[in-house]
Amino acid sequence: MKTAENTRGTCSDGPRKRVLCVLCGLPAAGKSTFARALAHRLRQEQGWAVGVVAYDDVMPDAFLAGARARPAPSQWKLLRQELLKYLEYFLMAVINGCQMSVPPSRTEAMWEDFITCLKDQDLIFSAAYEAQSCYLLTKTAVSRPLFLVLDDNFYYQSMRYEVYQLARKYSLGFCQLFLDCPLETCLQRNGQRPRALPPETIHLMGRKLEKPNPEKNAWEHNSLTIPSPSCASEASLEVTDLLLTALENPVKYAEDDMEQKVNFQCRFNVNEKEQLFGNQEGFSEMTFKQRWERANHADIWRIILGNEHIKCRSPECCGIEKRPLSMG
Repeated sequence: MKTAENTRGTCSDGPRKRVLCVLCGLPAAGKSTFARALAHRLRQEQGWAVGVVAYDDVMPDAFLAGARARPAPSQWKLLRQELLKYLEYFLMAVINGCQMSVPPSRTEAMWEDFITCLKDQDLIFSAAYEAQSCYLLTKTAVSRPLFLVLDDNFYYQSMRYEVYQLARKYSLGFCQLFLDCPLETCLQRNGQRPRALPPETIHLMGRKLEKPNPEKNAWEHNSLTIPSPSCASEASLEVTDLLLTALENPVKYAEDDMEQKVNFQCRFNVNEKEQLFGNQEGFSEMTFKQRWERANHADIWRIILGNEHIKCRSPECCGIEKRPLSMG
């Protein structure tokens, strides 16, 4: 593993290195304070370009105010996905060395807050081109290792997996930092905030929280749990080691076997097709493809792996080893 000393500045030669880091934990666990301190240290000690995207700062204020009184899960999910799309536009600009495009469909307030977030951290700047405004990358963003921290609760594993998928799509490094702060401490801190969440919301998140589980999920192997914000300084060396590991070991893009539908089709015998889709006369190849698209991934993997306990949508999500099917 490379040390901090011999990694600093080495990315000026060869491909630029980039990392997506999920910073997760309960509300008021100290994530934002930790993120600011981490960003400052990485800029000063490592010379990296760092961008912290705090969801609470970028999500529309009107929506957040309403969510405190009556959460709207579907709208919240759509906004989270939209924010990841903004992040992808930025990453595409960095990877291709071009200006950042403006999404044709966007929530204007959230997009402007996202742009401000990147500008304030010296990652982009505004310019005018052919009488139209555009966003250009700064020298910092394109000449140094880039480390992007997504600061949010991320209490469901599926929320974090979406970020992992983005890292995999562009062969970025990926890691997770989980601040494991006691519930009572979070409640106490939350009560001192100007825009406090209802205590029952934090209690609910505490019950639903799905902590990173590297032993179960292979995609979460670059994860570190920090017992308490008070221990953050003591964990700084471990954090740096984790980030360097993610930096030097980007996620390799390879389509999931689940997405390679045609390769699987020839491996299903008649009984397996009937078990999955039902026994129907005139079962054409086109019908099979259409039904495959609509099939529940968990059902497919129960047949393939003979495991009736699979409940998620992807074997990789559960850390299940994909085994080749018998051709007999």
